[in-house]
Amino acid sequence: MDVASDPSGHDKQALREALLAYNRSQAGDQHFKELTIWLRDDQQRIMGGVIGSTYWGWLLVEFLWVDERIRDRGYGRLLLTTAEREAMRQGCRHACLETFSFQAPTFYEKLGYVAFGVLDDFPGRHRRHSLKKDFPTPSTEGGPA
Repeated sequence: MDVASDPSGHDKQALREALLAYNRSQAGDQHFKELTIWLRDDQQRIMGGVIGSTYWGWLLVEFLWVDERIRDRGYGRLLLTTAEREAMRQGCRHACLETFSFQAPTFYEKLGYVAFGVLDDFPGRHRRHSLKKDFPTPSTEGGPA
């Protein structure tokens, strides 16, 4: 056993590749793609963004952030809906993400995300929320035919 507080990139990549190979053998090619969207100001400074990925028909939002100076102007919604549209363009049918109680669970709920799990004491008096959203299928987007 080797506990590594600073593992090498090579070792981490070897573990990732081994797990991905196993996953492919069980569930098929995941069609993994990174998805990153930046919000920049006139000087090209990052003022917000989304970091995530798409695979197996899901959008996984790892990070969504908007600079405090420009919050409450719709940029968070714009970033997330842009990521969702791109994920749907890639064939995704669902999205999932996690957020803390001190961040924005109600923001995501207003955009159609539904909680499917909560961890208490994460950290301390806070909670970690897991949320998901099902995207409309092409046959239901426009309503009844």
